[in-house]
Amino acid sequence: MDPKDGTLLGIDLGGTNVRAGVITQDGQLLHWQDKPIEAARGPEIGMKTIMQLADEVATHTHLPIAALGVGSTGPLDRQHGSIQNPYTLPGWEEVDIVTPLRKRFGVPVALENDADAAALGEAWAGSGRGVKRMYMVTIGTGVGTSLILDGQIYRGLGDEHPEGGHILVDPSGPECYCGAHGCWESLISGPAIARYARESEMTTQSTYLNTYSLEDIDASTIFTGAREGDSICRQLVDRTADYIALGLASLMMSILPDRFVFTGGVMRSFDLLEERIRASLTRFNVIIPANRVELQLAKLGQQAGLFGAARAAQLLLMDTLS
Repeated sequence: MDPKDGTLLGIDLGGTNVRAGVITQDGQLLHWQDKPIEAARGPEIGMKTIMQLADEVATHTHLPIAALGVGSTGPLDRQHGSIQNPYTLPGWEEVDIVTPLRKRFGVPVALENDADAAALGEAWAGSGRGVKRMYMVTIGTGVGTSLILDGQIYRGLGDEHPEGGHILVDPSGPECYCGAHGCWESLISGPAIARYARESEMTTQSTYLNTYSLEDIDASTIFTGAREGDSICRQLVDRTADYIALGLASLMMSILPDRFVFTGGVMRSFDLLEERIRASLTRFNVIIPANRVELQLAKLGQQAGLFGAARAAQLLLMDTLS
């Protein structure tokens, strides 16, 4: 078999589930399945689950596999192909995930951080398709970022993953677990939005929020209140949009991508945020062409990691054959 004619097997490993899918080399998803990873039962059982799922998916299509990619929650040691005891996979310390898969399938195996894999997937088959510089921003429980440059993941010093979610936006802002005050994540993540609402005196003036106990208020509550016409919720949404725009402006000034692609729980309410974000960004048109930087939602949803893992496998295969 010519390796260029084979399919790609992508694996997306998270703290709750593992997904696997067979994808053609032109980006068509043929078949996928998922299983609970049951991480607390330990890496040995988890690896058996991964291997079984990979076997099932590969067997289902009856097509040869040319390369395999894994997008996994981190931290990772990409050089040695191992998972390094991430918070979401307790007890998975220095687990070699690449070697068993390489032995089982006899093909090149790539390993990537899950955020990078999702961004690579969107750049290949989603909202970043055809774009030279795509910057993906995930805003949910945390804030994750990834830059795809000329179809490749941009890596920092020592091939480390840059943390755009921790750029400093407001030095007088709340303290973040990273040790800084007012970094982007501490201002625009779902928990950060909820925390500010709970602590703000404005909340007592909200007819909508007063129907909830403070501990029950989360970001989705605030976005729903804004949709219901509550003025205080609308102000909280506008505050979030302004901080999102400030972070984007910093990234624009340093990188000036063609397109930002957004995903994550907070960005499900992009329709409530978009107008304010765009209005804030127009202030920077004097220095850079901010109005030409596109803002789009991601298209691939939960399948982005699968596509990205497959694309990482394809890139590794191309390097191997060159």
